[in-house]
Amino acid sequence: MNFHNQTAIYLQIAEYIGEQILVQNWKPDDKVPSIRELAVQLEVNPNTVQRTYDFLQTREVIHTKRGLGYFVTPAAEQNYLDWRRETFIQNELPIFFKQMRLLRMDFDELEKRYEALLAP
Repeated sequence: MNFHNQTAIYLQIAEYIGEQILVQNWKPDDKVPSIRELAVQLEVNPNTVQRTYDFLQTREVIHTKRGLGYFVTPAAEQNYLDWRRETFIQNELPIFFKQMRLLRMDFDELEKRYEALLAP
């Protein structure tokens, strides 16, 4: 995994886990990799993965079963989407709108480009 500098690594790992849930690689009640397994896979410190897991537990994306490990919660997809949407609205959207204003782009142009991006 390539980490970028603008976001804390534990949050980038949370995004990776969320993406696995959104694309259905990890489904509700699936076991997720152990802290050590994911740390080795992503080449990060296990403490960083622990911080990620703690963060995702507070958002009810994953939960622990004592003695068994970490599992995807039944509401993981919606809880992850809620968190990411709020993060996007607070952090990324203002920058995007500022760039649109500076570049004198309107929503019609944006809509056309978005539709072209979605077209097969």
